[in-house]
Amino acid sequence: RDFCLSRGLGDVYKRQDTRPEDLATIIYTSGTSGEPKGVMLSHDNIHSNVAAAATVLPFEGRDVCLSFLPLSHIFERMAGHYLMYDVGASIAYAESLDSLLTNFAEVRPTFVMSVPRVYEKVYGAALHRALTGGMLTKSVFLWARRAGSEWADAKLAGREPRRLLALRHAVADRLVFSKLRSRMGGRLRYFVSGGAPLAAEINKFFYAAGLVILEGYGLTETSPVIAVNLPEHFRIGTVGWPLDGVEIGIAGDGEILCRGPNVMLGYYKDPDATRATIDAEGWFHTGDIGELRDGFLTITDRKKDIIVTAGGKNIAPQPIENRVRTNRFVSQAVMIGDGRKFPALLVVPNFDALEHWASAHGLAWRDRKELVALAAVRAHVEREVLAQLTGLAGYETPKKIAILDAEFSLALGEITPKLNVKRRVVARVHKDLIDDLYREGDQGA
Repeated sequence: RDFCLSRGLGDVYKRQDTRPEDLATIIYTSGTSGEPKGVMLSHDNIHSNVAAAATVLPFEGRDVCLSFLPLSHIFERMAGHYLMYDVGASIAYAESLDSLLTNFAEVRPTFVMSVPRVYEKVYGAALHRALTGGMLTKSVFLWARRAGSEWADAKLAGREPRRLLALRHAVADRLVFSKLRSRMGGRLRYFVSGGAPLAAEINKFFYAAGLVILEGYGLTETSPVIAVNLPEHFRIGTVGWPLDGVEIGIAGDGEILCRGPNVMLGYYKDPDATRATIDAEGWFHTGDIGELRDGFLTITDRKKDIIVTAGGKNIAPQPIENRVRTNRFVSQAVMIGDGRKFPALLVVPNFDALEHWASAHGLAWRDRKELVALAAVRAHVEREVLAQLTGLAGYETPKKIAILDAEFSLALGEITPKLNVKRRVVARVHKDLIDDLYREGDQGA
């Protein structure tokens, strides 16, 4: 059945026999926490989410959006496609993720919808360039990052930075942050981030650089947006306020519940899964753990991802993984340990940074498998990772770290098209390595 959104919400063209509550699309979940399920979304599910987002996000008719996420997923389809049509923005489609920086320079977007993986890579690349560019470049970057962090803390607390701090930030902006904005095309007004948690450190770095990331939250089953930060209601470390018309509740066990016109019709040909997810009062059980404070929603972790060690300790892996990924030598990280004596960590290095470090230290290797097997390399990566995790409780701290020789693969199903890690697939693909980690741990116990 035909459905399209034009420049005005009143201009909804549809066949005469199509009603708002009718099925518009079936989108399969990525399966990051189980088997993929067909999510049935109605015309009104999508329309309500577009209408609510259009009234609160600061769009202008002259905005240009650079689109690079898959349109087969509801985040890009709703936010990067239907919403852009509704507000009258232009859409430019990136050639590929590999050409993204080139496309930023060509298109010079004003609005970009993205996932945290892209921000992590941009931040990691900036950090790597600075730390390998000579002593002066390194010192200037680290000084600018500190000045930016202090300036951001003041602004986010509602204070006007004092004269000296404002001057330091202005110098940092001229020397460092302006170059980052230029690489993003030079006229970006806002990023929007969704699909996975964004590390607060990375968000604050972009904020200090004049690149505001409005982090939001939602699922395929909620069309997708449940909550989002707004320029006037902005708090780093949260996913913002609920959209108009969307109710949020917190269950006794901390699970986030959602009710509203954006909640799906149900799972395709799976009434049992539908009943297990949407209760009799219409609350959709998200499977995420979080809390509401001052109107802002904070996500702690996926309910199904909580690690329970053999000793009965509960560990939320996502905040720990986020901290690890802010290190310039780390590209990806997955925590494991459910039912085990202790937690462990699988780490994919940032090979550009690691290879540069290894060359500078006179190490020799023929391929990445040999590189990560070198004792000096393993010791270096472990030191870097553990330095990111100071302050964790003893039971939360990984006792073993495995360094992988390749990025997680879409072909192997380890990541989704939105670049989210499917931890159960990762655990299956690397089962032998994980078993060896725990055998070594048992022998040393």
